[in-house]
Amino acid sequence: MSSESFEHTLGRLRELLSKNSDLGNVAAAKIKKVTDELEELDSNKSSDAVERIQSGFMRFKTRKYLKRPGLFNSLATSQSPKFLVFACSDSRVSPSHILSFQPGEAFVIRNIANMVPVFDKTQHSGTGAALEYPITKLSVENILVIGHSRCGGIKALMGIEDDAAPPKSVFIENWVKIGTPAKNMIQAEFKDMSFEDQCTHCEKEAVNVTLGNLMSYPFVRERVAKNKLALRGAHYDFVNGTFELWELDVKTTPAVAFS
Repeated sequence: MSSESFEHTLGRLRELLSKNSDLGNVAAAKIKKVTDELEELDSNKSSDAVERIQSGFMRFKTRKYLKRPGLFNSLATSQSPKFLVFACSDSRVSPSHILSFQPGEAFVIRNIANMVPVFDKTQHSGTGAALEYPITKLSVENILVIGHSRCGGIKALMGIEDDAAPPKSVFIENWVKIGTPAKNMIQAEFKDMSFEDQCTHCEKEAVNVTLGNLMSYPFVRERVAKNKLALRGAHYDFVNGTFELWELDVKTTPAVAFS
């Protein structure tokens, strides 16, 4: 849009508002919407990674950090999240965006296909440490494991034809094999389904495998037994915009769907 037409449009807006002041709130809302869209467009077009990082932080600081000094002053001294969330590293499934978590509300662990291995002190110590800290030090009350639609990690798991064959990747195959019990169950019970549909079922069943694996950690099992910790599974479908939530015992507690 040229400078002249832009100024002309602003002039028409001023004239309209001067004649009818009741339109002020409507105009403000529409201007805000257009401004947000233009900011997003400008952000998407930016090819400078450093500039994108800087502008992103400044947007956060001006819109959130400076507007909630009480919250951030409190978080400067301590944290007491109520949720421990395991989610996939997929860029489309940020738990803070999906569930609108506020800073300090959720301790989030993300990895390929949102998996947790069986308790073992000799390996996967990074996952163990990330799990132990929020439970034993922060006393979180809820663990939520979120699977999601079109998960590349689950697709890789389902695509492994021979579990005994040498892996085709450095780390990925060995990691996603944590979900092998889910893969085996899906292939046995849904063998007549397409590969894509099997993957969808496995996305949910792999969450159940992780919920079961979590119970192999002594500090998890102890708190669940004392009703100090609740475990839930979930599946986020970003294609259809739905979210399913279920308890640890899926056989007796049906999933609740949100859409």
